[in-house]
This record gives sequence, C-alpha cells and structure tokens, in this order.
Amino acid sequence: MRGGQTADFLRRRVAEDVAATLTGIVREFSSGVDLSARDRALERALEDQGIAGRVTIQTRIDQVGPDLDGVQEKEIPPLAADSADLVVSILSLHWTNDLPGALSQIRRALRPDGLFIGAMFGGSSLQELRWALGQAELELTGGASTRVSPFADAFDGAGLLQRAGFALPVSDIDRLTVTYADPLALIRDLRAMGETALFAEPARHLTRDVVARMVHLYGERYADADGRVPATFEIVTLSGWAPHPDQQKPLRPGSAKTRLADALGVSEGKL
Repeated sequence: MRGGQTADFLRRRVAEDVAATLTGIVREFSSGVDLSARDRALERALEDQGIAGRVTIQTRIDQVGPDLDGVQEKEIPPLAADSADLVVSILSLHWTNDLPGALSQIRRALRPDGLFIGAMFGGSSLQELRWALGQAELELTGGASTRVSPFADAFDGAGLLQRAGFALPVSDIDRLTVTYADPLALIRDLRAMGETALFAEPARHLTRDVVARMVHLYGERYADADGRVPATFEIVTLSGWAPHPDQQKPLRPGSAKTRLADALGVSEGKL
C-alpha cells in the first residue's frame, strides 16, 4: 500500500472493517456511540455497507467532549451508564493514559448484550521511524527522546477486556506495510492524521541535523530498490460484549460428551 494520497486512509480502512463486522451480526443497534475521530468515517462506512438503518450512531465524541481541533483526548469523555448498545472506537484508544480504565468505562456504558469494537495502533507500529529517530538522536546528541507515541501491547487485548468485565472477548491483529517516497512524507501523513506524539512534558527540540540523519538512516536501512521506504502499522482490534444471561457460555473443562479420538475416527494410540 502506498501512503501520501489522503491521510485518513487508515481510518477509512478500519471503519470499513468494523462496518463489515457489524454487517455479519443480525441485530439492530439503535443507540450507538462513536468515540473515533471527527471525520465520521464509521457513519460513511455503515452507509456504504447498507446497514445505516439498523446500526444508528446517536452519539459522537464531539457531542460529549471538548473541541480538540481534530486531535484525540488522552482520555475518553464521560459516558452515562447503561446508555448504549454499541460503542465503537477507531484508532483512538492508543491515546489514553489509562486503557484499562477506559475499557471499564465503556463496559459500564453498555447495556446488557451491548457490543464494543475498538481498533488501536499496536506495539509494532512505526517501528522503522522509532528506530531511525532514536539512532539519529543517540549519534548526534548522546541521548534519545520519545518522539513517537508508545502503542498498546497487542498480545494482552483479550485479557484487558476480561478484566474490564466484557464477555466473549476477542483480540485480532492486522499488520499493514505502507510505502512512502521518503520518511518526511510519512511524517507529513502522521501530522495530517493527528498521530504525532502528545506528552505531558515536551521532548527536546528536534534539530535539522537530527532530522537529516534520521532520513539518511531510515533510507539506508529500509529503502527498497525504487528508493521508497516502508512504514509498519499494526492495528489491534478488540471486541467484547456486555454480559447477558442468553449469551453463549464456554464449556467447563471435562464436560465434553465426545472423545477427540472418536471425532477423528482413530484410536487413541494414534493421536
């Protein structure tokens, strides 16, 4: 995939994936909450899938939070308990300082049998840029600042959902490689996405020498035969349901009524 066309391409892709997931769930969601960016990518994706009539977004982040000029808050805005049957967050939750707390708040906002779907950047995202910036600063200044926002660990998603009280938790990982003409084109895309790092304490000023060295190191290590450089985006999608008595329950260990050997049609000694 090539970057540099429209900076919202990742949000559009994730919104399309979420809409496709909702298409496969045969039920109505009449009180949905969208905690994503202000571009309404989810609503457009729902319309494109033809399910806007049964999946209704009643509340968006700009209706419950302050004006952030297109950049996500570090925490989600307050949501009333038992107020939604669907909560969706597209590439926003990685900005939260307290991800377990945010998930718990979302869980409280859901009615029984309500659904949460949230996509965020995972730990491998922008690994090339992080290496090149860190190496350039280390060489020229003797130390490295955190220049790229730290992303969530992809492998504990289901556990986080369980601890927040969700039933039937699922964590899925999708890794994309996007190529750019040069690292500066990547940085321009990140700025347009609102995905440059926000921290309580500002990092040291990024000098032109450091930037130039970063561009050289990035290209030297990662450029392809055409001179384009890759950028990895790892997208972690979490989904879970607010508990309800009618939901499917996992079987207790040892409660199976059919032996694996019988199901496979072999004797136990051949397994």
